[in-house]
Amino acid sequence: MTDGTPILHMKDVRFQWPGRASFSLEVPSFEAGRGEKVLLLGESGSGKSTLLSLICGTIAADAGDVTIDGTRLSDLSGGARDQFRAETIGVIFQQFNLLPFGSVVDNILLPLRFAPERRARVSDARAEAAALSLALGLPDVQTAKAATLSVGQQQRVAVARALIGRPPLIIADEPTSALDANSQAAFLDLLFDQVRAHDTTLLIVSHDARLGERFDRVVQMADIARTTERAA
Repeated sequence: MTDGTPILHMKDVRFQWPGRASFSLEVPSFEAGRGEKVLLLGESGSGKSTLLSLICGTIAADAGDVTIDGTRLSDLSGGARDQFRAETIGVIFQQFNLLPFGSVVDNILLPLRFAPERRARVSDARAEAAALSLALGLPDVQTAKAATLSVGQQQRVAVARALIGRPPLIIADEPTSALDANSQAAFLDLLFDQVRAHDTTLLIVSHDARLGERFDRVVQMADIARTTERAA
């Protein structure tokens, strides 16, 4: 259930990449409620990656407002946006981006090293990492190096890393693209169980419309964003 209060709000956002082929993105309005599970669908070139970068604050909008958990990103410096992202947003990358020679526990705990407020929400970080590992079906590999894990196990470690410290917003970029249908369903079951338990908003970006029935809301990139690409 959601309380109707947006955790994410975008209004009149514009951004243009510099370069020979100048790509621009406009988002008149988009939001996600607290505790909501949203699937954002779009084909390659539709601006999904640019949109995620704007939400995460890794790039700054040229105009308009991106507000996360009541904080307007345009009010923050580059360094402050980085710190805010570490505290507020858990990211599940498409390629997982684990430390290959770090253990499962090392990888799960990594965000807490850069986010003291997020760390303070966890009374016992290693116990929390162990609980997440157990909930995600990783009870016997906590000391294993990430590079030795299967793709499915690495994916679950990436989810645990995003969830630890209970950030209010989880963003996942094509997290099921390498999985077959049965594995996709099992993965989403685990992920949804955890975001419900943590009362976390989940925004998944994908091109796979078959996932839509699992979500509270499905949004098409073409309905919320306009893109243009022209020679510089």
